[in-house]
Formats: sequence, structure tokens, C-alpha cells
Amino acid sequence: MSPQSNPPARILAAAGVFLLIGLLPVLALSPAGGPTVMLYPGTAPEDREIQQALDRLPPTGGTVMLAPGCYVIRHPLELTRDHETLRGSGETTVLRLADGADCPVVIMGSTAARPERIVQELCLADLMIDGNRRHETVERWVDASNTSGIQNNGVMIQAVSNSVVEQVVAAHCRSGGLVTANGTRALTVRGFTAYDNQFDGLACYRTEDSLFTELNLHDNQAAGISLDLDFNHNVIREATLANNDLGIFMRRSSNNQFSGVTIRQSHHDGVFMAQWVGGTPAGWQLIPQTECAGNHFAGLEIYDCGGVAFRVHDAACINNVIEDGIFSGNLNGGLVQAGANLVTLRDVLD
Repeated sequence: MSPQSNPPARILAAAGVFLLIGLLPVLALSPAGGPTVMLYPGTAPEDREIQQALDRLPPTGGTVMLAPGCYVIRHPLELTRDHETLRGSGETTVLRLADGADCPVVIMGSTAARPERIVQELCLADLMIDGNRRHETVERWVDASNTSGIQNNGVMIQAVSNSVVEQVVAAHCRSGGLVTANGTRALTVRGFTAYDNQFDGLACYRTEDSLFTELNLHDNQAAGISLDLDFNHNVIREATLANNDLGIFMRRSSNNQFSGVTIRQSHHDGVFMAQWVGGTPAGWQLIPQTECAGNHFAGLEIYDCGGVAFRVHDAACINNVIEDGIFSGNLNGGLVQAGANLVTLRDVLD
């Protein structure tokens, strides 16, 4: 469709404004409650108009719906109030970071180092994020509002609860594809794909009681999944991690459930589990109570990695279980442990 045939990317927010064909109002009630505002790509500053549409939703919430097309993002789209939804029309809705923007694409929650409140019931769904990493220069977002050190991720989620990311693709980002942090709880990430990101496909910090399912994380420059700092009591299931530097990197992560995870062709290890290390007057030391413990892997399959299938780097990482697994074709073997009996194996073929 030519640019002239697309309506401009302005907010058609009055119920009396209609499309050029038919009598379909562009303001309606969303199934979740509140209004739905429909936007179209065009020549105006599209990120500004999307943000204005989100900010104009009533306190009770609503949905900003993006029609198919490419939307150029020069400043992060921020969902900072309860009950906000940003929804595309599938992978044909693309949020593309502008050359040299050097910022995240979407932020859900707060940008503050110490958020004053938890934002609830947000939704990001049915769209693709293109982080344009080859035309960005720095990893960290340099902005006065960024007091918590947010990196230039496709999606940054922090201080959020009872929220959903569904059917989202994040590719070519200058940092990570999707990152959760800073007290995120009861988050559901479903149907998420990440590839060709400068660092991790999915990275989680200070995240608890959340579900990550139907993941396809491949060809990222660092880990498919990085779990680092207080990632506890979460579920990761039905995930495929292929051709990343590491499959899963994890430290200070306990009592998580993994099921149906397949890791293929990691450049180094399939799973790397460790304790945190910090600088002290005596030099670099392992930090007490930062181990990985009590994690359960069911149906874990790891194939053809350039290191070992599963490495437990530090002896404090105890009470982890792998059952009904397969380790095959990994260059340096299956399970490697820093001490005896750190991992319990049940019905694992190696």
C-alpha cells in the first residue's frame, strides 16, 4: 500500500470521526474495558502520537491499537499507568528504532531507581520490535529520566505486576530483547521471540512469581536467557534456545521450575549456573547467599553445544534437580559440577 493510501498517524480520538470508507468509528470499547484508540503509520512523529494516545487514556485504562505498518521510534514508548494496553496487528506492526536514537523501544513501569509504586495490569501484545542495533552507538540510554540505568533494550519491564507480554518479537536490539527488573512480579510472557540482539534474548533481575512460556530465543550475541540477581519462584516452560553464546546463564536464582526447555548449538555451555562474585579488599570473592539452589528442570534437552551441556561452576549451588532429560553431542560432555552431588539426575540420557 502506498503512503498516500494510509491514513496519517494522528490520533482519531473522537467517536464522530470515521474512516474514509464505511462508517466505522475508530474509538470503541476494548474487551478488557476502557476505550480503544486506533492509530495508523504515516509521516508525523509516530512515537509522540502513540505516547499521547497512551497518556490520554482515562485512569481506568484502555487500549492503543496500532494498524499494520512501520512506526519510527525516537523516544521510548512508556506504559506507566495501571490498565494500559499497547497492541499491534501481529508481526506486520513494526516499532523500529530510528537511526541514532540510542534508547529502549518500550518501557513498561517506571524509569526511577527507586520506584514509588508498582504499576499493574499492563499489556504489550501482537507486534514486532526492531532495535536497529547496527545504527545505534551505545548500550545505555542517556536520559535525565533514566535514574535506574536502563539499557537500550527492546522491552524494559520494571516495578510491574499482574501484567502480560504476548506474541511479541524483539530483534536487532543494541542491548537485550526483553528485560525484567526491579520488583517485577506476576508477569506472564507468552509467545515471545528474540533474535540478533547485542546481548541476551531474555534477561531477568529481581523478578518473582512469573511465567515465561512459548519462547523462541535464537542467534543472540550473549545468552538466550540470563537469570541474574533474585530470580526466584518463577516458571519457564516450552522454550527453544538455539545458536546463542550460552543457552541459560544463571546466578542468584532459586526455586524456579523449568519444563520442556530445549537448547541447541550454544557456542559455549548449554546451562551455566554460578554464584555471584564481588570485589572486596582481599580481591574478588564469592558472595555468600547468592548461589543458585532448589531449581528443577524437567524435560531438559541440550544438543550440540560448544562447551558442556550443564555446568555448575560453584559448590554453593546445591539442591538442583534435572529429570527426564537428554544431553547429546555436546563438545565437552554432559554435566560438569564444582563438587559432588550438587545436581540430582533422574532419568537423564547422556
